[in-house]
Amino acid sequence: MSHHIVEARDLAHVYPDGHEAIRGITFRIAHGESVGVIGPNGAGKSTLLLHLNGCLLPSRGEVRVGEFPVTRETSPQVRRAVGMVFQDPDDQLFMPTVLDDVAFGPLNYGLAPGEARQRAVAALERVGMANLQEQTPYRLSAGEKRAVAIATILAMTPDIVVMDEPSSNLDPRGRRRLIELLKSFEHTRIIATHDLELVLEVCSRVILLDAGSVVTEGPAADVMNDESLMLKHGLERPHSLRHKHPH
Repeated sequence: MSHHIVEARDLAHVYPDGHEAIRGITFRIAHGESVGVIGPNGAGKSTLLLHLNGCLLPSRGEVRVGEFPVTRETSPQVRRAVGMVFQDPDDQLFMPTVLDDVAFGPLNYGLAPGEARQRAVAALERVGMANLQEQTPYRLSAGEKRAVAIATILAMTPDIVVMDEPSSNLDPRGRRRLIELLKSFEHTRIIATHDLELVLEVCSRVILLDAGSVVTEGPAADVMNDESLMLKHGLERPHSLRHKHPH
């Protein structure tokens, strides 16, 4: 699945209480792209991301990852290709040690214990956390937990990495380390975040959501430099763009 696209076609999702969180979303993301999903609170960003690896299934329309429509039946294959990093790392870290957490996915997919451990150690080295492999996850800092959560996904060798608010609760040093890590990835990256400066550094394109629909999509700097558009949809033009292009 290494050179396939991620595509949504008229995607809609209605929660059991009747709330329609996303409404007819359509987009296409090519292999190797880095795309930011931006919008105000309640825009549908997290709901959209949860459809990309089958955590949620559409009420209408479809999501495709390569040749696979994302369905209950195809979700095991899709999850091999799409690694999801949740907003709260505690949702992903539950084993006695960091190494156990990172090796869990490869073991669950049938790798031999020795190979799973090698993958886990390599993933921890990639995120700069190899020295913490025997630590208990709940004792880690927010930044360390975030890095380990990313390692749990990298150990699965996905083609696509999906992240929900990856820089939340990080101090400046942890945030800068995260940005440099994301910039080094060759994976397709889909990142939902309010951190618009991170988007400018990491993402070439953005999809702007509001009220569950796509408002616009295009080059990240072009979309986010449109002050009237950003204000209309509950956002602000990033400081670095205001600095470059003052009124």
